[in-house]
This record gives sequence, C-alpha cells and structure tokens, in this order.
Amino acid sequence: MTKFQAGARGRPYDITLLVVAVAAAGFNLRTAITSLPPLFPNLQTQLHLSTATLSLLAATPVICFGVVSAFAAWLKRRYGEELILLVALVLLTAGLLLRGVAPEVMLFPGTVLAASSIAVLNVLLSSLAKRRWPERAGLLIGIYLTMLSLGAILSSLLSVPLYRHSGGSVRLALGVWAIPAALAALLWLPQLRYRAAGPVLAGTAPAVSGEPGPVASPVGVKVYRYALTWEVTAFMGLQSLLYYAALSWLPTIFQDRGASAVTAGNLLALMGGGNLATSLVVPVLAHRRPGQRALVVPSLIGTAAGLSGCLWAPLGMAPFWVLVLGVSQGSCLGLAIFFMLARAPDAGVAASLSAFSQSVGYLVASVGPLMVGLLHSATGSWDIPVALLLMLCAAELATGLLAGRPLVLPAVTPPPAREAHSPTRMSETG
Repeated sequence: MTKFQAGARGRPYDITLLVVAVAAAGFNLRTAITSLPPLFPNLQTQLHLSTATLSLLAATPVICFGVVSAFAAWLKRRYGEELILLVALVLLTAGLLLRGVAPEVMLFPGTVLAASSIAVLNVLLSSLAKRRWPERAGLLIGIYLTMLSLGAILSSLLSVPLYRHSGGSVRLALGVWAIPAALAALLWLPQLRYRAAGPVLAGTAPAVSGEPGPVASPVGVKVYRYALTWEVTAFMGLQSLLYYAALSWLPTIFQDRGASAVTAGNLLALMGGGNLATSLVVPVLAHRRPGQRALVVPSLIGTAAGLSGCLWAPLGMAPFWVLVLGVSQGSCLGLAIFFMLARAPDAGVAASLSAFSQSVGYLVASVGPLMVGLLHSATGSWDIPVALLLMLCAAELATGLLAGRPLVLPAVTPPPAREAHSPTRMSETG
C-alpha cells in the first residue's frame, strides 16, 4: 500500500462521506450551463451580444468538455482522482465567481474555466465510482446524475426570478452558483485520505469497504483501437449534441412561440425534472442486465417525440412534451455514462474510455448549439434545425443498439475473478 492509499481501510461512515461528496459534486455539473439560456435575451440586451455570439456562448461549455476531457485520465494517473476532483471543484468556484463579478469582460473566460473544471468532473466521477464502490457503481452513478438533474432544474428555474428580483443584476444571477460549488469543494476534503496516485498494483486499489477494489490499469490504454469504444463514443456524442441543443435553444423557441421568459425558464426546469425522474433509475436498471438495448429504444423514441412536440404541438401541450423529452434525455445520459463504466474491465480502462468518449463526444456535441442557432438565423425558422435533430435521433438509436451489446474491452492487467454471466470481452477488431 502506497502513502497515497494510507487510511483507506473502511470505517462505518466512509460510504456516507463518499455519497455526500459525490452528490454535492454532481449538483454542480450543470448549474454553470443551465443558468445561462433563460437569461440569453437579457444578456443580449445588457451586454450587447449578437445572436452569433450567443450561439458561441451556448457552444463554449461543450467545446471545453471535448478539449479538456482528453487530459482527465492522465491527470488521474499522475495525481489521483480525489485530488484532481477537489482542484476541479475549486476552479469551478473560481470560474463562476469571475463570471458573476465582471460579466462584461469575464463572461467567456469564466465560462471556459467553469466548463473545463466540469469536464474533469464528468470523466473522473464515473471511474471513481467503479474504483471506490464497485459493487454499487450503478447506484453511485445514479446518485450523482440525480443531483446533476436537480442542479439543472434549480438553476433553470431560479435564473430569471433572481435576475428580476435583484433589479436586473446579471452579476447576482450568474455569480450565485459559486456558493454550491464552494460547498461541494469543502465536502470533498475528507476524500483526500483515499487518493491514489501513480501506477496502482493489481488488487490494491482501495474500495470504500476497505477491501481491494477492481484492478486499475497502470498505464494509458489505447482504447481507440476498438470498435466498441467508437460505438460508446458515438452514443455519448449524439446524446450530448441533442441535449445541449435543446438546453440552449428551447427557452428561445418557446418565447418565439409566445411564451413569457418566466414560462420558458419553467419549461426548461421541467425538462430537468424529467432528467431527474430517470437519472437514478436507469443506471440501476442497466447495472442489473448484461445488455441495455431494451433501454435504448424507448429512450430515443421519447427523445424524438419530445423534440417534435416542443415545436409543432400546440403551445398548451408544451409541459407534457418537455417532460417526455426530459425523461428520455435523462435516460440517454444515464446510459451514456453507464456504458463508459460497464464496457471497461477495471477503473483504469474506465477512466481512459470515459476520457476518450467524452473528449471526442463533446467535440461532436459542440456543433449542436452552434448549428441550431446559425440555422435559425439563416432560415428565420426553427423547422429545419429541429428536423435535423430528429435525423440525429435516428443515428443515436443505431449507435445505442451497438453500444448496448453485452461486450467489454480487454484488460491490460490480470483481471480479478470473473463473476457469473460476465459480458464478452472484445478483440481489437471489435
């Protein structure tokens, strides 16, 4: 046992501290992003932003996810997950503070810093779940996705009221979200006693119970060589593209259809409520079966139906269709994160797969908000952008059926004893 693993023996409160820390971190994974779209009209007026600039602002977090995610697995191997996650939470707090204190000059830099920190959190929370609590990894992922959805709901719901009740203060409406980020950083401090840095020997990765967890790969894994990796990556990218395109522009779509700014923000919060309904359940259900195709199909049908209803159904039916969209997209997100864990044989490969899938996937997804905004500007209509999103739903369904097969990437170190009904391991050709 290395000096970084000292104190890893289990204590009765270890699981509680871990769950609380992961839940607090999860709450902050979307607040920096979902607090922006309801304020787009106000930002455009107060900060004199063009529609093209707003489109770039909407795409900036996803671009940061794609660029920074590529480095997360290396940071994990060099410094350990627990330390890097703490640093990410501190930098997230700083980015949100900068954006709130001086939005005129720090709106983009603050958003870049906050989104880059979230990118690291996105990658390493799932691999930490596999290492620290392997027998309940699906539940732990469900907990942080549930808190992610809750954070998205509250930030969408409160952005416009905070702006109005503060006398039109963009600073308060943006900067207030640094408070839960700072709290999450404080709650993460006890996890530093479990940090593991450098190569981890077979069977020594500390689980939350104090017993050895899944073996971590000592070096970077070239996961891009396998077809399964690209299937998981494609599903992740398309899921994210559809989510962030809807997140960025649904409030504007509803306002263009005649809804008020408050109503549009409430509908976006309702979409987050739909995410919340499935974010805990779907990873747990997925964990109980070797293949997940039966979960992929209804998730994509619901996504397509929800998008269609939001634009073309009567405005009075908008809450129903937004809820359908939110439930379906929450399911897709849960599956995307679960695939990164389930298709890896150990925590090391999980971190590499998660980093690769999120890096490439989010770079693909960054096209979504920008594409929808520019297409709307060019055509003056939402019909063509939404029709294109429906075509991408079909592509996501195809990739989901492939990623949902009961397959696992090969391990680079001798694996622990295999459980019954373990998924098939992939060859390099996929």
